Amino acid sequence: MFVQIAATPPRKGIAQLAAAAPLLKRKRRVEYFELPTRRYLTPCRSGRVPFDWTVNPYRGCEFGCRYCYARYTHEFMELDPADFERRIFAKAWDPGEFRRELARVPAGDWIAIGTATDAYQPAERRFGLTRRLLEVLAAERGRKISLTTKSDLAVRDIDLFQRIARGNVLHLAVSITTPDARLARLIEPYAPLPERRFEAVRKLSRAGLSVAVLACPLLPYLTDGEAMLDRLAAQAAGAGAAAFSGGAVFLKPCSRGLFLEFLAGRFPALAARYRREFARGAFLRRSYVAEVAARLERVRRRYGLAKRPADREPPEWPGEAQLALPFAASRAPKYSSGKSACRKYAASL
Repeated sequence: MFVQIAATPPRKGIAQLAAAAPLLKRKRRVEYFELPTRRYLTPCRSGRVPFDWTVNPYRGCEFGCRYCYARYTHEFMELDPADFERRIFAKAWDPGEFRRELARVPAGDWIAIGTATDAYQPAERRFGLTRRLLEVLAAERGRKISLTTKSDLAVRDIDLFQRIARGNVLHLAVSITTPDARLARLIEPYAPLPERRFEAVRKLSRAGLSVAVLACPLLPYLTDGEAMLDRLAAQAAGAGAAAFSGGAVFLKPCSRGLFLEFLAGRFPALAARYRREFARGAFLRRSYVAEVAARLERVRRRYGLAKRPADREPPEWPGEAQLALPFAASRAPKYSSGKSACRKYAASL
């Protein structure tokens, strides 16, 4: 008797590139690979976010945040989402190609760095892709650039941030989910502890840079209480942050199972609640989002913090002084926020 086994379909696109990626370094917990780069700047197709372009020097992130939505970007490489924190891909760097891509981006568009993977994860100490990227941006003028991180390694590049900020609008954001070190270690096991991140805010602010603290994500029953948000805002203000905001967690299928498994092991009383909250989809109900937005606004008022940093014309802004920057006014979402658009965006990161 013969049993016919179906042939495995050949990998294509990014999955094929990932399968052939050479191993650069192996550590006890993490493997690093080099990934050929199809593009560095990716147009953002989601109306849920304000920026127009994203840059992620790495695929995968070593910080291992239990809730991370970006795990599904590994699915496009036909990898297990659980490998998101163990198999890290450093993008092959070509400064000339990055400059050519940058030249095609309209000056008024917002470029966001580190939207899916942290640009200052431990891989950056080995490969330095983020610093190389910033060296190119330091020669630009008239752009809006933002960078979000959970790492205090960002202070290494204060010199480049200062150069960028002289001719561009630059906003830095440090994500601090909770001021509680024990809780932070549970939900973000390999990220720098909160105090190190607050110290990074302090150093960046003292260097004259625009810094915000992001309470992201807000986890129901864990990090979203007003008392905890008050502690975060107080420490953010004390460290010199100009702005403080946050956003509710969302759990895509790739991260939902992993996060619920974590809750069942560490916070079993919450697991059933989360199953109910996310039974209908990845996003929490609108009434909850409105509730936490009100809490955030109350704590901002207590400490004199803005919701977001102001766009101010830097000293070396090109051309004559302008009454308004081209991107300062709020714009209606340009893109659909549907699932297909979001998945295409994630596939091209």
